[in-house]
Amino acid sequence: MLPSEDGVGVAIPAAGSGTRMGGTKKAWLELGGRPLLQHSIEPFLSHPDVTSIGIALAAEDVGAPPNWLRDLDPRIRLVAGGATRLHSVRAALSVLDPEAGIILVHDAARPFVTREIIDRCVRVARSGEGAVAGWPSVDTLKEVDGSGRILATPDRASIWRAQTPQAFPREALLAAYQAAIEEGADATDDATLFARSGGKVRMVEGAPWNLKVTHPEDLRIAEVLLRERGPA
Repeated sequence: MLPSEDGVGVAIPAAGSGTRMGGTKKAWLELGGRPLLQHSIEPFLSHPDVTSIGIALAAEDVGAPPNWLRDLDPRIRLVAGGATRLHSVRAALSVLDPEAGIILVHDAARPFVTREIIDRCVRVARSGEGAVAGWPSVDTLKEVDGSGRILATPDRASIWRAQTPQAFPREALLAAYQAAIEEGADATDDATLFARSGGKVRMVEGAPWNLKVTHPEDLRIAEVLLRERGPA
């Protein structure tokens, strides 16, 4: 049975400690004078099919969220995240509208997603498969061992860089997460868990500017992109 077309939920894990940002939580970093998380949320709030957004924050932030987030939109529900991304996504999933037939998972630090990317992902998920936004690799990639010795050179023509959002039929995604929790599995990518539980996943076109802010230099690049692209 295909999922209902009524309702899309969005799970956003934002409980990270910001180790690679020098200890500053990425969700609260400013981009163009506004928090990075706010940029990442707004494309979903403006989408007519989104009925709820679950955001997993660090426990101390759930009890005292910033005013802009607490008052931003009634569809937003906050929950304490876990020790890993898997547990934080699972927590965010738990507070979503149970009537949402499609679930999107999106990085809190990926501020430039567009309506078009969201629609492409949702369209595939409504067919019963998983969808991953991505972009073809322009770099030659090397597989290496622990000492840095090159083991293989994958064919670049078949390599894509995975982005978010990633979209899935609700019940199949929940079952994949339940199995991962029970097995003690972990993954940095939701599509991996979905495929591990038997789901089919398709790559869809994201955008080269749909970057994730991970390191300080990424924030500087994002500032340039924001100035070039202008307000959403």
